[in-house]
Amino acid sequence: MNEAPNNPDPVDNYIAAFPADVQPILRQIRAIIRAAAPDAEETIKYNMPAYVLDGFLVSFAAYKKHIGLYPAPSGDEAFNARLAPYRAERSTVRLPLNQPIPYDLIAEIVSLRVAEHRKR
Repeated sequence: MNEAPNNPDPVDNYIAAFPADVQPILRQIRAIIRAAAPDAEETIKYNMPAYVLDGFLVSFAAYKKHIGLYPAPSGDEAFNARLAPYRAERSTVRLPLNQPIPYDLIAEIVSLRVAEHRKR
């Protein structure tokens, strides 16, 4: 990871700490989350960008070979079939960096998480 610039925004600092080819992916994921959950508070939890909306909503993290998105929501059979290739542990979505990032699936994940929160 590269050294983060002296920027007051902790999520900007998080993104800036990764290689130049990964930064646009992280910025796009951030934009998708913000669009799907505009009322969510953006913060850093467990050293990764996290979003809070009436409790923990979603977070993401970059690793050497993948992007992790936490947690994976429950969905219908069709959604679960689309998510299956990316599902890792029980509540982890793992998006390999050597494959196209499924941004539309990320938007759906966040939308489902927002819906889960609103049901509570």
